[in-house]
Amino acid sequence: QVQLVESGGGLVQPGGSLRLSCVASGIDFSRYAMAWYRLGSGEQRELVATIAAGGSTNYADSVKGRFIVSRDNANDSIFLQMKNLKPEDTGVYYCNAPNLLAYKDHTYEYWGQGTRVTVSS
Repeated sequence: QVQLVESGGGLVQPGGSLRLSCVASGIDFSRYAMAWYRLGSGEQRELVATIAAGGSTNYADSVKGRFIVSRDNANDSIFLQMKNLKPEDTGVYYCNAPNLLAYKDHTYEYWGQGTRVTVSS
């Protein structure tokens, strides 16, 4: 079974920085694209950043230029370096593999507890 453990969140003032970590198990990690999702003020998780198995990255427009996603295949981990944080970045951040979430019957839809990021003065 897929296990995902996020860490690194906390309370930070606007303009501050945080580095989030995610350790995955139960998948052939190096073969999968990975992504960070955020549950903010809305009811649905939104896609924040993705990193392909080969290392290419994509970002939501709201975080471009401020966030960097990376991966360490040797340790089955991905990271999200966040800088110049804004109040609208507040939320619970989750990692997952988009290709697993795509199954219509949700066979492989497993979520960790996430890590909370609060940006407030």
